[in-house]
Parts: sequence; structure tokens; C-alpha cells
Amino acid sequence: MNKVILIGRCTRDPEVRYSQGDNSMAIARYTLAVDRQFKRDGGQSAYFINCIAFGKRGEFAEKYLRKGTKIAVVGRIQTGSYTNRDGQKVYTTDVIVEEHEFVESKAASQQNGGDAAFEFVDRYPFDFAVRHLGIG
Repeated sequence: MNKVILIGRCTRDPEVRYSQGDNSMAIARYTLAVDRQFKRDGGQSAYFINCIAFGKRGEFAEKYLRKGTKIAVVGRIQTGSYTNRDGQKVYTTDVIVEEHEFVESKAASQQNGGDAAFEFVDRYPFDFAVRHLGIG
């Protein structure tokens, strides 16, 4: 099973492009900062996860997600590679978004400068996981 559930904040506004052709669709890319449970001395306090949302999910990202927005993402990991301009092979890891939803009210986000936690997901993350994984 390839299933990922993340809760974090957008590090920037999504970058959205539309595919070409008769059935063009939105392709939104954004980075999610996910707090690390354990921090090493001098190390980063968050993981920075690249996310890609297609179609309606990409349109949702374009319309509603902004830098600092706290969201939950359900998706799958996809790896790939490409050769950069210097001729070096670059390996990538992305989360392909199957669902994303707000985990903080807009008012709470604005009132607390984007640092308030949404009570249900922060207090009951297992319930969130059960709902999306269908286990329990």
C-alpha cells in the first residue's frame, strides 16, 4: 500500500499551470512544511514535502491555498528522475495529492498569525487516519 497522510503548512502560494489540449487540467505544485517529532541540534525543525495536485484538486489549491495555510494531505508517494542542465541526474520524491482539506479555520489562522492548531486533527490524529485509511 502506498498511502501518505501529512499535516502541515504551505511554505508558499501554490504554483499552478494548466495542461495543454482539449481537456486541459490544473496542475498545482506546493511545498508542505511538516513538523519533525524529534529535532537534532542545529537541524531543521520540519520536513519539506513537495506535493502535486491535479484537476479539481489543483483548482482547489489555486483558489484556496496560500502561504501559511494549515492543511491535511492524503496521497501517495511518487519518485522520479530527470537530467538537469549540467547533465547531472536529479532524483525527485513527490506526494501526489488524492485529498487535501483545511485543518484550521480561516479566522483562527488570521487571528494567530497562522500558528493555531485545529483541535480535532491535532488532538485526535488517529481518528483522521482511520477515516482516510478505513481501518479501525
